[in-house]
Amino acid sequence: MAMGAAPIVVHLLLVLCSAAPASAAANADPSGRPSPTTKFREAPQFYNSPSCPPPLPPSAAASCFPAALVHVAMTLDVAYLRGSMAAILSVLQHTACPQSVQFHFVASDAVPYLNDTIAASFPYLSYRVYPFDDSRVAGLISTSIRAALDRPLNYARSYLARLLPSEGDGCPRRVVYLDSDLVLVDDILTLAATPLPGPDTVLAAPEYCNANLTAYFTPTFWSNPVLSMAFAEGRSRQPCYFNTGVMVIDLERWRAGGYTGRIEEWMELQKRMRIYELGSLPPFLLVFAGRIAAVDHRWNQHGLGGDNYRGLCRDLHPGPVSLLHWSGKGKPWVRLDAGRPCPLDALWAPYDLLQAPFAIDDS
Repeated sequence: MAMGAAPIVVHLLLVLCSAAPASAAANADPSGRPSPTTKFREAPQFYNSPSCPPPLPPSAAASCFPAALVHVAMTLDVAYLRGSMAAILSVLQHTACPQSVQFHFVASDAVPYLNDTIAASFPYLSYRVYPFDDSRVAGLISTSIRAALDRPLNYARSYLARLLPSEGDGCPRRVVYLDSDLVLVDDILTLAATPLPGPDTVLAAPEYCNANLTAYFTPTFWSNPVLSMAFAEGRSRQPCYFNTGVMVIDLERWRAGGYTGRIEEWMELQKRMRIYELGSLPPFLLVFAGRIAAVDHRWNQHGLGGDNYRGLCRDLHPGPVSLLHWSGKGKPWVRLDAGRPCPLDALWAPYDLLQAPFAIDDS
């Protein structure tokens, strides 16, 4: 697979730049962080339809099962665990083959607690928790407009191809990556089946070509003709904004193209020249915008958390909805607990598995 001009441009600029590395950003937790003693209810079990293959064996240390119809990758941490639990439940509740979905979780700390919590709430689930070493990315992170975006685990999606075993070990070639602040209201089988045409299409995601792409990068970036050329070289079509919270990824094509390294090169340049302001998204845009397969917007009704400065309530985009995504500053569980929910937060609440502190176990 050809590397294209953009990685060469980045390499040359890295050689020419001579600034000392900046310190890593602080790993700030969002408000509403649960403690490791937080309890979650056991989720109801959902069963495969008759047309589905035999169920996967439940396991908290599952090997990759080629028979799985869908492989889902997510990050797990204590701060966003309540959202993750809701997302998992929504996937299982709305698919025709819930016992044929395998989950691949990435976590950097509190792994025993996270593993025990998933096992207790989803005892029938086939999944594995993969450890992520924050140090592999901490030195590449530049501060952004919101501290929560600077957590090293936010960048784990760039390392899935290195964390998950390869296809030769019986592991998935294709995964659906999902953020922790979303719920599905449609069958994930449909999303997972998104075509990735040609040998060079690595990922698919909903695109938004009416978004102002220039807003995601600094004047320093756009005023440098060598840098701005990155959005012209090797693109199969117009570069458009896409949200990285919902992606269908071909891991073998990712590995073949060395895309983790390409993303890291842009992050290294960012440490020296400050070419963007918004966390882990801009490097993805630089590498993939104009090179992805487009997915219907119904699969990422994003921005429901409000804007990153004030967290104001937002409405749904026009059109049908298959996935609701509370990207942005405000998270539904925090607003619900504070008694100041946005109207759409009521759509998240039915998937909340948090156990009330004074709940009575009548089993």
